[in-house]
Amino acid sequence: MYSITVTQLIEKLNLKNYTPEICTDDILITDPDINRPAVQISGFYEHFDANRIQICGNVEHAYISSIHDRDESTQRFDKLFSYKFPCLVFCRGLEPQDFVLEAGRKYGVPVLTSDATTSAFVHETVRWMHVELASRISIHAVLVDVYGVGVMIMGESGIGKSEAALELIKRGHRLVSDDVVEIKKVSDDTLVGTAPSTTRHFIELRGIGIIDVKALFGAECVKMTQSIDLVINLEEWDKNNNYDRLGLENQYTEFLGNKVVSHNIPIRPGRNIAIIAECAAVNHRQKEMGYNAAEELYRRVTENMNKSK
Repeated sequence: MYSITVTQLIEKLNLKNYTPEICTDDILITDPDINRPAVQISGFYEHFDANRIQICGNVEHAYISSIHDRDESTQRFDKLFSYKFPCLVFCRGLEPQDFVLEAGRKYGVPVLTSDATTSAFVHETVRWMHVELASRISIHAVLVDVYGVGVMIMGESGIGKSEAALELIKRGHRLVSDDVVEIKKVSDDTLVGTAPSTTRHFIELRGIGIIDVKALFGAECVKMTQSIDLVINLEEWDKNNNYDRLGLENQYTEFLGNKVVSHNIPIRPGRNIAIIAECAAVNHRQKEMGYNAAEELYRRVTENMNKSK
């Protein structure tokens, strides 16, 4: 299970910490969703998920302020904080009451504030945490942004993945990762790839060595992350293999339970893999927009056959 610390949350979302005496480096967040604890403050704790960060907006703050009995307020927040959730965040710059801070210090739960509106803060927090806490794997491949399509080039070592990526970079496309791609499942439909921090922007070319793409070609030729939309599998040419020549049916490669459209491309002298990758990316985009060249050709051939009868 992956986790982030409350310190990372504070730094990423520029939060103000009202309980600086509590060490936030060791407090872990493992659930990417959030909870607004209005019903818990009122006393209902069934199905309360204490692994989530708790967020208070105008409604919760107004409800807290409406409780005029100080002892009752203290008791309610003492019970809330006894669940020891990762942190409590007040949005819209609302200042937490003294009894809230006392309960936070008592149970070691940080109390934070954000100047953002509640809805904007919730949206950004959930989006960021879903990426940071997503399931992930690392695979041997190259990931390139080709016309905005994330093309992942796979194949055995030495088959020419890095050389194809270098040619694509020289043609104006952007490198995300060479050799190792870290894949995160950010939703049931989306996989995002990035490079390990140690090898980011570097390419290994056999016979030459390591080159720094950012230093050689400029910052416009590299990218930090990219959705994975298409997989190109490079393989040695086998004359006995029946390769797909029409593309009427999509083939898929599965990562983390998500299926990605893939093509098996045979390698032989004279084939320009970079141009093939460009065509595959554009063709993929056309299909996403509703146009399939293979189906159009099949339709025309069928019409001509019917006319000739």
